[in-house]
Amino acid sequence: MSKLTYKGSCFCGAVELTVSGEPEAMGYCHCDSCRHWSAGPVNAFTLWKPEAVKVTKGSDNVGSYHKTPQSHRKWCKTCGGHILTEHPELGLTDVYAAILPELQFTPGVHVYYQERVLEVHDGLPKFRDTPEDIGGSGITLQE
Repeated sequence: MSKLTYKGSCFCGAVELTVSGEPEAMGYCHCDSCRHWSAGPVNAFTLWKPEAVKVTKGSDNVGSYHKTPQSHRKWCKTCGGHILTEHPELGLTDVYAAILPELQFTPGVHVYYQERVLEVHDGLPKFRDTPEDIGGSGITLQE
């Protein structure tokens, strides 16, 4: 069985990356930090093991900022386009769904739904924070 590889890039194309295999999870984050960072009401995420994510072009053009130890956000220094967020405490890397055009985005969950500014009625589980297996309360909220 061959491994799947998906290519992505920042807004201007100066930074390119690949992800290999299948994501550990896909979904939507409603936390204030993701909303503020993305300048949108919700952030679509794809979570990968760090070894599955490779910057293939422009690694010297990648800026980094971490407001908290849980999220190391990366962007292109040329266009400001967002690339990924490393979550070292979880051992996962979030490559934003929007920069992986060939990946079929199949969300399975909403996280930090208590912080939402946009109601979503899609039948997916809506966690107050995150599932228990990644350190959250595991409490779900009604749609």
